[in-house]
Amino acid sequence: MILQIEHTTIAPDIDVFAMSGRLTMGSDSQNVEWNLAKLLKENHRKVIFDLSKVNFLDSSGIGILVMCHAKLKKAGGALRIAGAQGMVRQIIEMTNVNKLVELYSTAPEAAKGFTVV
Repeated sequence: MILQIEHTTIAPDIDVFAMSGRLTMGSDSQNVEWNLAKLLKENHRKVIFDLSKVNFLDSSGIGILVMCHAKLKKAGGALRIAGAQGMVRQIIEMTNVNKLVELYSTAPEAAKGFTVV
């Protein structure tokens, strides 16, 4: 399955990208970066990636997560990851991405207390 991305906004200023499918190398995954770039141009700085429906993640997907984290951090924002489970969560933990980006069970849980300096 190709990567599907649904963008929503919760609370007054938190953007959520709910993804489903495979976060791997390819043009579908580049859409994650392009969508984030658009948000940054609009000065959005609080982003949650909901990976609850992502069933596969490879090294390119990890690279996308790390790059998005770095771009948000440079802009004074933050990235949180919600819903990662099974193999996807194992890869995030095995690569220590969870030490850069906080993991949460759900997007609403990730949104609680989400502040940036």
